[in-house]
Amino acid sequence: MLNEKKLTSYLDSLIKKGIPSVDCIVYREHKQIYRHMNGTVDIEKKEKVRADQRYLMFSMTKVQTMTALMQLVEQGKVSLDDEAGKFLPAYRKLQVKDEEGLRDLAEPLKIWHLVSMQSGLDYDLDRPGIRRVLNEKGQKATTRELVDAFVESPLEFVPGTHFHYSLSHDVVAAVIEEVSQMSFGEYLKKNLWEPLGMRDTFFAKPMNDGTERLAQQYIMNEQGIVPMEQSCNYQLSDSYESGGAGLISSTEDYAKLADTLACGGEAADGIRILKPETVERFKKNLLSETSIEEIASNMGRKGYGYGIGMQILMHPEIIGSSAPAGIFGWDGAAGSAIQMDTASKTSFVYTQHVRNCGMAYDTIHPTLRDIIFGQ
Repeated sequence: MLNEKKLTSYLDSLIKKGIPSVDCIVYREHKQIYRHMNGTVDIEKKEKVRADQRYLMFSMTKVQTMTALMQLVEQGKVSLDDEAGKFLPAYRKLQVKDEEGLRDLAEPLKIWHLVSMQSGLDYDLDRPGIRRVLNEKGQKATTRELVDAFVESPLEFVPGTHFHYSLSHDVVAAVIEEVSQMSFGEYLKKNLWEPLGMRDTFFAKPMNDGTERLAQQYIMNEQGIVPMEQSCNYQLSDSYESGGAGLISSTEDYAKLADTLACGGEAADGIRILKPETVERFKKNLLSETSIEEIASNMGRKGYGYGIGMQILMHPEIIGSSAPAGIFGWDGAAGSAIQMDTASKTSFVYTQHVRNCGMAYDTIHPTLRDIIFGQ
C-alpha cells in the first residue's frame, strides 16, 4: 500500500529546499493511483506547475530509444549481437586508444556494446568530427551525418571492457533510422507517441517551436538554484534527433510509457508495443564485474547493474533499500526519473527542471524508489 501522505510530504519538502517545481505520477496495473504537483515554472515564480507542463527530458530520452530498438529486435530486423558496422559503414573500421597510442580495433563494435554504455565512446560534444560536420552543414546536419562523425576520433577502450556513459544511444538512433528507413522522430511518432497517446512529446528543435508550456530551466551552482537558458545542448543541430537526450515531453506522457512497460509492454487500452519477454530483457544486466564497479564508483549506482539502456536494481540489500530487486529505469540531466517494476506492475515518473542537481540522483530518486516500491 502506497503511503501517499509520506510521499506528498517528501515532495513538498523539495520545494522548501529550493527545487522550483516537482511533479510525480504513480501507476499500478494501468490505474493512476497517485499524483502530486507543487511549485512554479516561471522566472518570476508566479506560474503554478500545470498537469500538461513540458520539460526537457535529456537522458530520459534513452528509455524511448531502447524501447524502439527492441521493437526492431522483436521483428528480427536487428540483433543485439549484430555489428554496428552492419548498419553504419563508418563503424566498420575503428581505432582504439592503448598504452602505446592508437591501434586498429581487432574485434567489432556490437549493438549490445552501444546499449550497455560499453562502446568506448564518450560524451564529448566538441569532438573534431562534430565540429567538422557542423561547420560544413550547419543546422542542416542530420542525425546520420553527425553520428558517422563520432568515430573520426578513436574509441577510449576496447568495447565490452568498461562502462563509460556516452553518446552510444545517439548511435542507436542512427541504427534505428537505417533499419526502419525513417527519421528517428518519425519512427517514434508512429510506433510510440501515436499508439500511446503521447501528445506532448517531440524533439527539442528548434527551441522556439512548440515550447509554450516548457517549464523554466534552472541550474544548481555556487549561487544556488538559478535560471538558465532554455536550451538542450545535446540537440546538435535543428536536423539532428538525439537518441540520448533530445526530447521534450510531459510527466503525463512519460507516465503512459512507464505504465506500459511496467505492465509487460501492453498499454491500458490493450495496444501492445513490446512483448512481455522483451520487457523482461530490460532487466538483464549486461555489465562485466569491472563495469559494475565503474557504474557504482563513477555514477553512484551502487547495488545496480545496467542492461539495455537502463539501470537495474540488483542488490537492494547492499544499499539498505526496502525496494525489491528488478526495478529498472533511468533519469535525466534536469533531475527527472522514470522507474518501473514488472512484478507489481507499478511505475512512477518524477519531473523537475534543474541541471547539475546532484541530490536528485543521490537522494531524491532513491527516496522516491523506496517510498513507492518499498516493502
